Amino acid sequence: MSLTYAKVIVNPAAGAGRTERIWPQIMGLFKGHGLRFEHELTEAPGHAIELAKSAIKKGFEMVVSVGGDGTLNEVVNGLYRAGSIGEAILGIISTGTGSDYIRTIGLPRRYENACRCLVQPKKQTVDLGIVEYIDNGQKAERIFVNFAGMGFDAEVVRRTTQKYKAIGGLLGYLLATLTTFISYRNRDISLTIDGETVDKRICTILVNNGKYGGGGMFAAPDASVDDGLFDVVIIGDLSKPDFLSSLPRIYKGTHLTHPKVTVKKVKEVEVQSSGGRVQLQADGELLGELPSRFRVLPAALSIVV
Repeated sequence: MSLTYAKVIVNPAAGAGRTERIWPQIMGLFKGHGLRFEHELTEAPGHAIELAKSAIKKGFEMVVSVGGDGTLNEVVNGLYRAGSIGEAILGIISTGTGSDYIRTIGLPRRYENACRCLVQPKKQTVDLGIVEYIDNGQKAERIFVNFAGMGFDAEVVRRTTQKYKAIGGLLGYLLATLTTFISYRNRDISLTIDGETVDKRICTILVNNGKYGGGGMFAAPDASVDDGLFDVVIIGDLSKPDFLSSLPRIYKGTHLTHPKVTVKKVKEVEVQSSGGRVQLQADGELLGELPSRFRVLPAALSIVV
């Protein structure tokens, strides 16, 4: 299978503006490899969703995301909303700061090498997640590719996007993590897995399709993108000193042995707040708040590897 005609969706703001600077080189590589394509630049959050929907309606069989994990999330949501996600092929050139999803599927981080994957593309079929949640008092639904998080994890995303967006990159994320750590209080939630409901006080819950999240955290070492299951990581009622001392372990993947960390493989999970608002993020994008319901969409998407 060779790529003859594709729609390339480029987020110039991804990677703290790095994508805008390197896009001419990426475009030159596409042309040098003889790839026939059209491209459009995103202009605002949510624009990639509309561009991906339009690409499918115009008959493009391949759509390529050039940007970060947030751009990838929008492109996949556009394919889903177009009703043709099972028919389209997705290419990924990851130029964001995190690039967590490609770590799991094994795509090259260097864009020069990632571009070569599109010349004679091999196809892998992967699962997706779908989450129902509350956004401004209304029920909403969103596809996610890599992982979703509630509690501390989502609060970090909220602060990153709302307070430290202008700083961007790793520094903005670290500042958001520090300020969240100072003010955050663990949350009381009700968790339903495989029909069994338990009440818990948690620091955070991560619903993982991929292995990595948050810019390199090895959150779910045993997760697989094609097993039809989520790896749900439940980090319980950690004290602040315990949280601080345990934080490096999540980057090594050794946090799963902590007595207050539980991992479950599931097809569906529901989470409700037992008091107070609990934020929700997916693929690093702040969505809304609980209650939420997560379901696996097995073998839903074909990607180039």
